[in-house]
Amino acid sequence: MARESLTKEQIVRTAIELLDEEGLEGLNMRSLGKRLGTVATAVYWHVKNKDDLVLLVGDQVWGEIELPDLDAVDWRTAATRMATSLHAMLTRHLWLVQAFGSYLFYGPGKARHDDHNLAVYEAAGFTGAAADQAAAGVFTYVLGSVLGASATATLTRRISRDGGDPEEVFNETMAKATESVMDYPRLRARLGTPSASYDAAPHDTFDFGLQALLDGLQDRIPPAGRR
Repeated sequence: MARESLTKEQIVRTAIELLDEEGLEGLNMRSLGKRLGTVATAVYWHVKNKDDLVLLVGDQVWGEIELPDLDAVDWRTAATRMATSLHAMLTRHLWLVQAFGSYLFYGPGKARHDDHNLAVYEAAGFTGAAADQAAAGVFTYVLGSVLGASATATLTRRISRDGGDPEEVFNETMAKATESVMDYPRLRARLGTPSASYDAAPHDTFDFGLQALLDGLQDRIPPAGRR
């Protein structure tokens, strides 16, 4: 692809595909250029460096999150939809969870999401710092629920790059982990259940935790703000 026909939109779209497959550690201008059918130097005409590119793609994916119409649904339905949509977006783009540890993301996509998210909790009756705390509390819960999947994906790629067999490594690790819990009755009783698998949790754990969190927030709505 010639430099003149290459666009920033194409670069961002292709970079997201690369990141989804290879993770943050797999993104470099040479591999990106190869996917675009051009040389790495052509990419630099549109983005300054890898850090600049990560910020661009990081902001782009925030646009995938649903922003419910607050005139059509109640605050709790809106909060559930936004949190569930955020969880789905982070699960699709696990590299973004990686990147939170190294980058400070900003831009119109994230700002659009954050503003609407605050509007949800203001609609519930929270104001000022309380609305910020409610929004941040739910975001932190969603982010935390994806950390395990992100770590597993990163570890799987690292093992593969080092020439190992990820499935074999995980099976060996689980065998050792099984031995370590035999003296603990509650953990021992769960052996053989889905909860005993690496990076596993009971079915609907995310929804259970989200609704429990929203229950707590609902109880904290100031009396003057209750609907």
